[in-house]
Amino acid sequence: MSNTIFNPEHQNTNVSSKIVAGLERISEVFRVLLWDKAKEFGLSPIQIQILIFISYHKTELCNVSHLAKEFNLTKPTISDAIRVLHKKDLIVKDFSQLDSRSYAILLSEYGKQIVSQTESFANPLQQQINTISKENLDDLFKTLNTLIYKLHKVEILTVQRICFGCKFYNKHENIDYCNLLEKKLISSDIRIDCSEFEEKT
Repeated sequence: MSNTIFNPEHQNTNVSSKIVAGLERISEVFRVLLWDKAKEFGLSPIQIQILIFISYHKTELCNVSHLAKEFNLTKPTISDAIRVLHKKDLIVKDFSQLDSRSYAILLSEYGKQIVSQTESFANPLQQQINTISKENLDDLFKTLNTLIYKLHKVEILTVQRICFGCKFYNKHENIDYCNLLEKKLISSDIRIDCSEFEEKT
């Protein structure tokens, strides 16, 4: 018998394999919901993800180089998506005064309208998550935080802005603490995507 996570017989005897298989199912849900919304607006999934990302993140993160890292795609792939979004008047290129080849990507007014109509694509997933008990949700959130951080440490996730990897984060005697906010952090305070995040050196 092959000890692969895709072998149901192996899954039945290995909890971590079951979890990986379960995460695959969840990723399919996310992908299907995103595809459905993309088709509705005549965009590709990555184009919608780029628009939503730009809407909620600092300008210095909204450039081709960072977006390529953010979505684990090549720069040419991101550039193609940006070209289409620009052609459809969904974004504006804000060129640097120091380097005419460098530019930040901003939403146009039309782009903001599209974001408001597409950013709800994951709501059906969240609605089901909301039916889970708070205790189980807290445990799940803590596990996801740890998994994301570990995947980043082994360079499978190229970008993360979770508290554990931030220079402001500290842990002493099993207590999580943010030196920027100057407060103790309970599990639900840990952020997946913190706007003040600065990576530890």
